[in-house]
Amino acid sequence: MGLYKIIKSKYKTIALCLMVVLMTFFLSGCSIFKTPAVTYKMDLEVWGLFDDSDTFDEAIAEYKKINPQIAKIIYKKLDQTTYENELIQSLAVGNGPDIILIQNSWLKKFADKITPAPIDIVTEQGLRNQFADVVAGDFVNQGKVYAVPLSVDNLALYYNKDIFNQAGIVSPPKTWTEFVEDVKKTTKLDGLGQIKQSGAAMGTAYNINRSTDILNLLFLQNKTPMLDSDNRQAKFEAGVNALEFYTNFAKTGSAFYSWNGKMHYSVDAFSEGTLAMMLNYSWQEAVLKSKAPKLNFAVAPVPQLGTDESMTYPNYWAYTVVANKPNVTADGAKIQLSNTLRVQEAWKFLKFLTMKPVAVSGQTTAPYDAAAKYVEATNKPSGRRDLIEKQKNDVNIGVFATQNLVAKDWMQADPVAVENIFATMIDKVNTGAATTNDAIREASTRVTQMMSGGN
Repeated sequence: MGLYKIIKSKYKTIALCLMVVLMTFFLSGCSIFKTPAVTYKMDLEVWGLFDDSDTFDEAIAEYKKINPQIAKIIYKKLDQTTYENELIQSLAVGNGPDIILIQNSWLKKFADKITPAPIDIVTEQGLRNQFADVVAGDFVNQGKVYAVPLSVDNLALYYNKDIFNQAGIVSPPKTWTEFVEDVKKTTKLDGLGQIKQSGAAMGTAYNINRSTDILNLLFLQNKTPMLDSDNRQAKFEAGVNALEFYTNFAKTGSAFYSWNGKMHYSVDAFSEGTLAMMLNYSWQEAVLKSKAPKLNFAVAPVPQLGTDESMTYPNYWAYTVVANKPNVTADGAKIQLSNTLRVQEAWKFLKFLTMKPVAVSGQTTAPYDAAAKYVEATNKPSGRRDLIEKQKNDVNIGVFATQNLVAKDWMQADPVAVENIFATMIDKVNTGAATTNDAIREASTRVTQMMSGGN
C-alpha cells in the first residue's frame, strides 16, 4: 500500500504540472490558441476639391497619434472642372484613391464605385443623430451610410443694402409675395424700357448662377412631386406654376419683369451694384468681397411660400470610400492586405474627420474635434447639429448653417443631365420656342427616360 500511495502521488503531481503548463500557454496567448493581431503601416490617399492640403495637416497628425497602423494620409487637391473624369478614369484602372469627394446628388450615379461604412464604424442612427436630415436623405440607402460631409451649403438670399435703403425697404423679404413687391420697388427701366437696375436675378437659365437650383427650390417649396414612388418616372409637370413664376421675371410686360438674357452674369451684376437681390450659396460671399470690397450687402433666409414651413435647396460635397482596389499593400508595399481591411481603415478616418468625437473615460482634456476645427478655419457652414448650434448667430454663415436644418432635394440619376434638361426648359419658355406647359412636359419626358435607363 505504501508503494501504491507513492506512485499515485507522483501521477497527481505530474498531472498537476501538466495542467499548469497548459494553462500558462493558454493565458499567455500562445499561438496554438490565439492568432496574433495583424500589424501593418498602411497609407491612405484622399482626393478632394476646394481645400488645400495644409487644411488637413493637423487633423491627420492627430489621427496618426491614435491609430499607429496608419503610416501616411496623402491629400490631393484636384480641379473641379476635370475632377469627375479623372476620378472615373482612375477607378476604372484600379489605381485611384481610397477616399473621394462626391456631390450630394451623386449617390445613384456612383453607387457601384463606392462602399458604405461598416456598421461597427458608422450607423444610420448615428448619422441621423449628428447631422441635419438632408445628409441622411442624400447618403443613406437601405440602412447604410455611404458618405459623410465636413460642410453643407444651401441657397440663401443676398441683398444690396444700399439699394434697399434707397427704396425705403427696411428688411429683406420673408415670402415670395414680399419678394415680388421688393422687385417692383428696386427695378429701374430707362426711357426705352431697358433695365438699368434689376430687382432680382430670376427668370433665365444661362446668365444666372445656379439657375436650375433656384427652379428646383421653387418646385419643392410648391410641394411638386419630382418622381414617382419608384424613382423612375418624372412627375414635376404638376409644378407648371413654379416654372411660370420663375420665367415671368424675364418676361417683358410681366408685372415683375426685372431680368433678361442680355444682363451681366448674376454674380457680376450683384458685385457691380446694379442688382438688388440674388439667390446663391455661402461660397459666393468670398467671391463678392474679392470683386467688390466696398459692396454693402447682407444675407437673409431664402423667401418662402408662407410663414408656416421653411425649405431651402442644398448643394454640397461629402467624403466616401472607394469600393475596390485590386492591390492593397502596406509597409512600403512589402505586405499584401485585404480590401476589407482598407475599407475599414478608410472609414475609421472619415469618422474621425467628420463626426463628433466621444470622450474617453478618464480623459482630462476635450477630444480632438476635426470637423469643428475645419469649419472654424474655413468659415463654412456645418451640417452637424452641434456645430450648427454654435454657428447659428455667426454674421457671415449663420443663415446658411441654420437653413441646413430645412434643406431638401430629390434623387437624380444624372445631376448634370437634369441640369441641362432644366436649363433647356427655361430657355425654351424665355425664347418662345415652347409654352410653359409644353416645355415642362418635354422636360418631364426626358427625365423619365433618363431615370428609367433610356437615352
